[in-house]
Amino acid sequence: MFSPNMNSVPEEAAVPGTVLIPMRFVWRHGGNSVFLCGSFTQWAQLVPMLPVENCDNVFQTVYGLLPGYHQYKFYVDGQWRYDESEHHVSGEYGIVNTLHLSTDDMDVDTETFRRVVRVTDGTLTEVVPSISETDLQASRQRISAFLTNHTVYELLPESGKVVALDVDLPVKQAFHILHEQLGNNASNLTEEELETHTISAWKEGKAYLYRQNDCHGRAFPRRFIHAGPNDNLNDVALKILQNEVATVPIIYSSSEDGSFPQLLHLASLTGILKCICRYFRHSASSLPILQLPICSIPVGTWAPKIGESNRQPLAMLRPSASLRSALNLLVQARVSSIPIVDDNDSLLDIYCRSDITALAKDRAYTHINLDEMTVHQALQQLGQDLYSAYELRSQRCQMCLRSDSLHKVMERLANPGVRRLVIVEAGSKRVEGIISLSDIFKFLFG
Repeated sequence: MFSPNMNSVPEEAAVPGTVLIPMRFVWRHGGNSVFLCGSFTQWAQLVPMLPVENCDNVFQTVYGLLPGYHQYKFYVDGQWRYDESEHHVSGEYGIVNTLHLSTDDMDVDTETFRRVVRVTDGTLTEVVPSISETDLQASRQRISAFLTNHTVYELLPESGKVVALDVDLPVKQAFHILHEQLGNNASNLTEEELETHTISAWKEGKAYLYRQNDCHGRAFPRRFIHAGPNDNLNDVALKILQNEVATVPIIYSSSEDGSFPQLLHLASLTGILKCICRYFRHSASSLPILQLPICSIPVGTWAPKIGESNRQPLAMLRPSASLRSALNLLVQARVSSIPIVDDNDSLLDIYCRSDITALAKDRAYTHINLDEMTVHQALQQLGQDLYSAYELRSQRCQMCLRSDSLHKVMERLANPGVRRLVIVEAGSKRVEGIISLSDIFKFLFG
């Protein structure tokens, strides 16, 4: 009755134009020969599952499903099996795993959803538009021309607040100020060290850590990165990227010799991106690059696909990981955030560098053991409920789909407080990658 079949399209869906949701099925319990079978194959076809490279005992496949209720099982080394860690029920075919897919599982517009995947001539085909090198360069030149012809002055708000800290300020006080001013958007030092260490001392320590010192152990003086209100946006964006800083102070002096400089604003990639989106909002169709789905352009950091061995893995953590491992990974991977995922790599929450600042709240750092506290507990301390997977806080876990257009992603990243989008699979919320503000600008600048 059952025979292996490489076709991954169910018979009832083999109609040109039918919209399917690509779902990833994973078997994590070993075996030599693993197949997928279910109601979506009329229980009459076996879909081969491929072993995951460098992951012993793990097999996976991607299959296009119609929205609705589905049952499935695994055929492992000639025996029918089900995954006890996934939702399962007793049915006509014994104990089976189940899932329910709805187009409401993700907040996506209809047009974007329709181009996720289609059935053309009976085979599963992902619709991925492309762009010529000529159109790509033309789009980049238009954006570059806009940034070059507009100045930082356009970023200055009519009214705003700038937080400036003296370098001689104790680190402990700086933590409290940053937490109070910036909100929840660690240190294992003693209370005495936090009182006595200054910001300048920490900057010297960081320079020593990254070997930015001379032969006498003194830190090399780092050039002060700043800009003026008449500098163009293109130059400011490049300063932020090249110097790997989050903001550039906008300094103005009314005197010719530059004395008595005033801090007017802190320019960031968010503000510059907002200007780009505002300018091209009603002419996005004239820029072919903005209409492309993000999966078709080299932007962001993506999880390796089946069979890929040369791509660097995407940094992710389980909620049971220790807080020390999370902090170490943030430093070692040189990233600003790490997705927190369950055993199926579905997004639960995200841990950011800015969460470290929140340890200043109620002197949390005085009673934290970095090796004993888990990421889950740390996020609970911030008022998060990690396991409310369907109530992810909008500002912490901004998501997008691989089929979303570059323009849509840019619009979301231009919102205040949104520094990255987690790319997830429709329905399962399995993490597929991350796109940050800097990723967008590096791509736009080519």
